[in-house]
Amino acid sequence: MRRKITLFAWVLFISINLCFATTVGSPIIHMSQSHSSGLYRSGDRVVMKTFLEGTKTESITVKVMKGFDMNYHTHLYKNTGDTITVFDEVINEPNTIVVEVYVDQTKASLGAIVDADKFKPVTEQPKDFKAFWKNQKKALKKLPMIVTETPVQSPDENYITKNIELNCLGGKPARGYLAIPDKAKKHSLPIVIFFHAAGVDGDWCKSTVDRAIQYAKMGSICFDLNAHGMLNGQPDKYYKELANGELKNYPQIGAEDKNTVYFRGMYLRLLRTIDYLTSFPEWDKKRILVIGESQGGGQSLVAAGLDSRVKAVVATVPAMCDWGGHIVGRKDCWPYPYSFNKNPEVIKASMPYFDAANIIKGSKATFVIEIGLVDFTCVSSAIHAALNGTKGKKILLDVPYRAHHMEQPIYQKEWQENVVSKKDEFIKNYLK
Repeated sequence: MRRKITLFAWVLFISINLCFATTVGSPIIHMSQSHSSGLYRSGDRVVMKTFLEGTKTESITVKVMKGFDMNYHTHLYKNTGDTITVFDEVINEPNTIVVEVYVDQTKASLGAIVDADKFKPVTEQPKDFKAFWKNQKKALKKLPMIVTETPVQSPDENYITKNIELNCLGGKPARGYLAIPDKAKKHSLPIVIFFHAAGVDGDWCKSTVDRAIQYAKMGSICFDLNAHGMLNGQPDKYYKELANGELKNYPQIGAEDKNTVYFRGMYLRLLRTIDYLTSFPEWDKKRILVIGESQGGGQSLVAAGLDSRVKAVVATVPAMCDWGGHIVGRKDCWPYPYSFNKNPEVIKASMPYFDAANIIKGSKATFVIEIGLVDFTCVSSAIHAALNGTKGKKILLDVPYRAHHMEQPIYQKEWQENVVSKKDEFIKNYLK
């Protein structure tokens, strides 16, 4: 349920010192808006203001973007030493607004969204959507599961840890690290699956025993699944060669045919992992929680959409939502398949099968989602468009100062207290 908005409640006074320049004497840019939450309704007046501290600069550059349109309007203001209104407009339809303020080498940004619950995905489920995924799952279940287990040193003797490989359709096995409390009782534990953000060779792309242990210690069977079916625990050279070779520009691989789209294999691997984990006698037969950020957040949404056994999702700035937005001139989510593919007309017949907005339609899972209102990678309008099709409980954490990463350091404390803590609290309570 969305939070009630009080008109022109200047509760939040946003102080930003985004250190593109970190030298002593850098200006502090204060920003505020009429709805501190960043959430508005049609007919509301959206007002954003700025005030400068610690600078005698004469000019302020302001960029205003609606709908994340990079053909933005630029305005120059004279620094009078007083608060300046940099945006003041009544918005009468679903839309997004991002205002960026530049002073010398310092930048601040603030975002808003109007009628978030009215955004809809541009593409719809293809007529054979359900049949396609039913056949994919049927073929996967027909493949006898072969589990390859390699014990790994556990950082805690009270937990069993293993490097797991599961044979799978789609070209690659599912690979990741498993952690489970030693001597756990039958039907006593929920399942947690952790998914990874985009990329191949960065540390954030690789499964780790420590992360699996982290959630296992909260009382779960945890599987840290890498997105690409890569080997775990390899030298950096292995991952760099994949990134520059086989997996270079992987989101575009096979995009012209629904049977060869790269994400087909990625999604089948997460389904294979769920089937594997639900075979554990320790599973409580009730709870499966999936967690991820960006691409991992997109995978989390997909898991809930393709497998009704997934009951809860905690996703941060999730990708893979409303790819079709580009078709109608609306900003879409990473990896922007219609923007970068050489045959955009052709992939209109393939990509809707893998768009999280179509996959989670009708899902009754609980969704706890962090959404950045100044995120140009996984835009708020696309994420809301996807979530508006679900039927379960939604806890939506729209963050007006959040880009795809937390780039405005002065907000770190507030973000930890008001956003991260809510996600952590949900996870903790869910796994009790």
